[in-house]
Amino acid sequence: MYEGKTILVTGATSGLGLATARALAEGGASVIITGRDPERCARAAADVRAADWLVADFTDLSQVARLVDEFKGRHSKLDVLVNNAGAVFQRRQLTADGLELTFVVNYLAPFLLTTGLLDTLVAATRARIVNVASVSHSMQHLDFGDLQLANGYRPFRAYGRTKLANVMFTYELARRLADAGVTANAVDPGLVRTRIGAKAGALAGFGWTLTQLRYRSVLAEPETAGRALAHVSCSPELDGVTGAYFEGDRVSESSAESRDPRACARLWAVSEQLVERFSSRETAIG
Repeated sequence: MYEGKTILVTGATSGLGLATARALAEGGASVIITGRDPERCARAAADVRAADWLVADFTDLSQVARLVDEFKGRHSKLDVLVNNAGAVFQRRQLTADGLELTFVVNYLAPFLLTTGLLDTLVAATRARIVNVASVSHSMQHLDFGDLQLANGYRPFRAYGRTKLANVMFTYELARRLADAGVTANAVDPGLVRTRIGAKAGALAGFGWTLTQLRYRSVLAEPETAGRALAHVSCSPELDGVTGAYFEGDRVSESSAESRDPRACARLWAVSEQLVERFSSRETAIG
């Protein structure tokens, strides 16, 4: 079903990423996974019979830049990039580069990885970029004056804002790649039974547990959500579909703010500036 496809899935050592990698590999794709721990990467790769695994800690943009180079050094083809890696942190923290951690892991790292691999994607036939989104994006506003979340930091507020940025990034990617043969879509997998919220500290973890209990009737297993992501990543019926927002495997509509083309273009420009010293190539496509 997915034979002949080379697919890179980030954050694939557990939860949704692991389930997505498994669904793609079971469909015949050549799957490459990433994670921040070598041992966990090796175990996950063996579990899903991945073709390869690469290590990068998305809290460190220099490691993401190195990931781009390592991928290109080991693989000449990339048909699909699935940006799944994400995290929630209990308190505001800055990276060694002085950037807010949630913003880096959930948004800037995928931005740097994607733009760094664009030439490889463009070289493929009908390549796809799939960004994992969340309904939480619609509950937040992106403050360009406070992208580093210095004011009023809350774990899931920070998470929602980065997911809004992911959706906006998707739309700007789709616009810039309209004539390049590469599609870009965002997927909200729904509320998935993972431990992402539980890793955000005791208070946020308790809130995440309550959320899962409250909405347990619509809580999806990682395997179900992973199959939906695999569908958007490879289904022939979605050839040429770009700039779309999916809820599961069905096209839906994202928030009005996320669809503002001026804001999307502005976010791209700001992001380029923030990752400029880590980037080895020009990202201004389109």
